Order: sequence, then C-alpha cells, then structure tokens
Amino acid sequence: MSTSPPKRIVILGGGFAGLYAAMELEKTLAQDPEVEITLINRENFFLFTPMLHEVAASDLDITAIVNPLRKMLKRIRFFEAEVESIDLSHRQVVVSHGLEKHPHPLIYDHLVIGLGSITNLYELPGLDERNLTMKSLADAMRLRNHLIAQLEEADTECVTQKNPLLCFVVAGGGFSGVETVGALNDFVRDVLPSYSHLAEGMLRVVLVHAGAVILPELGEKLGAYAQRKLAERGVEIHVNTKVSTVSMHGVTLSDGTTIESNTVVWTAGTSATPLVQKLPCKKECGRIVVDQFLEVVGWPGVWAVGDCAAVPDRSTGKFSPPTAQHALRQAKRLAQNITASIRGRPRRPFVFSTIGQLATIGKRTGVANILGLRFSGFIAWWIWRTIYLSKLPRFEKKLRVAMDWTLDLVFSKDIVQFSHESRAQYLSYPSEGEDRVNLSHEQRQPSAANGAA
Repeated sequence: MSTSPPKRIVILGGGFAGLYAAMELEKTLAQDPEVEITLINRENFFLFTPMLHEVAASDLDITAIVNPLRKMLKRIRFFEAEVESIDLSHRQVVVSHGLEKHPHPLIYDHLVIGLGSITNLYELPGLDERNLTMKSLADAMRLRNHLIAQLEEADTECVTQKNPLLCFVVAGGGFSGVETVGALNDFVRDVLPSYSHLAEGMLRVVLVHAGAVILPELGEKLGAYAQRKLAERGVEIHVNTKVSTVSMHGVTLSDGTTIESNTVVWTAGTSATPLVQKLPCKKECGRIVVDQFLEVVGWPGVWAVGDCAAVPDRSTGKFSPPTAQHALRQAKRLAQNITASIRGRPRRPFVFSTIGQLATIGKRTGVANILGLRFSGFIAWWIWRTIYLSKLPRFEKKLRVAMDWTLDLVFSKDIVQFSHESRAQYLSYPSEGEDRVNLSHEQRQPSAANGAA
C-alpha cells in the first residue's frame, strides 16, 4: 500500500463547468484511494441558468431549476464555502464558511478554476443603486418580487404618477436580455386583469440594445424576426442605443431620450470575477488563457474552464464563446486530461464547434439556429423547451419542470409576493421530501451564458 499523500484535486465553482468536471472525475478517479477530489461552491446547489427567466416570469417554481450538489456527487467531497484567495505559486486556496467566515487553507496538486463571470456594470453612473440583474436565482426572485410590487403600488387609487411604476426597461439585446424582456412582458400583461385600476395601455416595456439588431449571435434575419414579434406584443425596442445614466427616476439613453422608470434590468455584459482578475496568469479580455488541453498557460497543474477561461478554438483561430454547451464539454475534456496526467497517459485537445443557439421571446415563440438551419415561431420555442428539458439534470427535476409547464397552459400566473422575511422563512424550511438547498436571497451564482446545451 502506498504511503505517499493522495493527489489532491480542488474544483472551484459549481456551475456548468465545475459540476460537469466533477461528475466526469467521479467516473474516472473518485474511487481511487490515492486521489482526493473536493468541489468548492458558495451555494449547495447547481443552478440551471437557461431557465432562469421562467422563474422570474412565474412559469416555474423557484426550486425546479436547482439541484443539490450532494445528490449529484456521491463520491466527491463537497464544501459550501466562499473562495477568498488563490495562491498559484504555493499551490494553495483559502476558503471561508459560516457567519464568522472561518478560513480553511486547501493545498492542491491540480486546481480547476470554474468561477464563471459576474455582471459588468461598466461603472455606469447610478446603476449600483438600481441594480436588477439576471445572473442568479436570487436575481430572478428579486425581479419577480419587484414586478409584483410595482403593479401593487400602481393599482392603489392614491398613486397619481403611475408611469414610472408601469415602465420596465431591460438593457441588453443578447440572449439574456431578450429572453428576460419576453418573459417580463408576458408576465405583466398576463396578470394585469387582477388589477382593477390598471389597463394594458398604461404599460411600457422597453428593450435597449447597442447593436443594429437584437440577438446578433443568431444572425440578422432571426434577430429582425425577434424584433418584429416583440414589437407586435408591445415591446418598445431602441437599437443602436446605449444606456448613458441611471437615476432614481429612470434612465437616459445615448440618443438623449429620457425614460421614467422604477425598473431597470441590466443584462448588457459580463466580466471576470475579482479573484480571476487578481491571478498572475495570462489573460484575454479578463479571461484566463489556457492551452488546447485546458491547462493554464505557464502554470502546470492549474486548469480553467467555462466563462472564466479563454479557450482557443482551432477552427476559427479565436476563443470559444462563453456558453453552457461549450462549458460542459470543456469540463468533460478537462477531467479526462487530469485523469491522463495522473495516470501518465497522453492528453487530448479540446475540439468543439457550436451546435446551435436558441432563444425564447415570449408567447410560445422562439428563434433558433441549429447546425445552420434556422427556425422561428412555435417550432423554435418547442425545440428550446425540448433540448433544455433533456439537459436539465436528474429525472425528478425534469418531471417537476414538465408539470409546471403543463399547469402553466391551464392556470394563470401566480402573483404571490414574498416579503423579505416570509421569503427567507419559506426558503429555509423545505417540506419533507424536498431537496434541501440553500436559496438565500443574498447569494449569487455565476454561470455560463445561454446557448444550446
């Protein structure tokens, strides 16, 4: 029996990249007594981000798109903690947990960095004070609560200035922004009959996009289709325009337009996490540069994957896009290469081309480009739901989502508003048999961007 210490593999982040790397390592190395694998994540769950906007629009229950990491990883140690520092020179990571932020130093032989990305606010004046984003489960819950609060306030007879309450601005015309504005628009219009003092003509839903057409990743034709459909449903779209300033009274656009609004949802970009920005390794646009084997350039035994990694695409000469479909495939190849490194076998390069990209735009309508074939309308929406339902981990969650979608065809949207206290209590004490996940409203879950998984 070997007396040497085990090989220690530490994985930072439980999004698409970190989780799927851990799942692949569980198949290959987790049963080896000479290998110790630890996954660090600030929440005890994996969030399926492509369905996040459906939680915000009350189409899905808040627990339907989260999976407890402990149920998904049977032979890998899980540690719910915050990553405080990464010391590449001394091969050490410091994490903390608990209310007192108790620190733990962790030594590694192989480090997997899958910390995702955060929303980039571009230091826009006033945005910090009005920050509504769509990056985490907490963001979706907060947006849903906020929308209901605006409608409740506007419905009272004593409120004379209803325009700011009933104007909803989404900044960013990429996948996240378009899916958010489509879901938001459906939600506020569908629940309006419950508010006797409000009429549909009072609503104003605005999408602001810096480019000439929304959803540029899908091409001009599908982007124009999405714009036309959203406009038909009452969404006001400003293209070739940016948000210049944000105040407590609304937003000012780059063309000088001022919009009175209490609601500004920011989806207009992402950036690397502060921890990644501090690392002394080579970076490209804030992302860690890795080689074809997904190992960090100049740092043997350190690997990066997902949103925080700049992965070379040999077919284009550029870097792989930060999407879920790339992240989970990078994670599997990375895990295979770590196994090969430990076993003394040849490593294999990461090679993958985008299969397709899809987006929903509300009212059972979508747009999709799959293997060069374009789809729009109901069929694209059906493809979106079929693909993402198949990618959602665990049969239990697939069933719950399918049931929620079925019930959504029959019943109206729920407009129950959770207060700060009631929401915390509801989330802290799941009923018997339910997954025990920590859905604290303060938490954030960086993860890969939308794209066909």
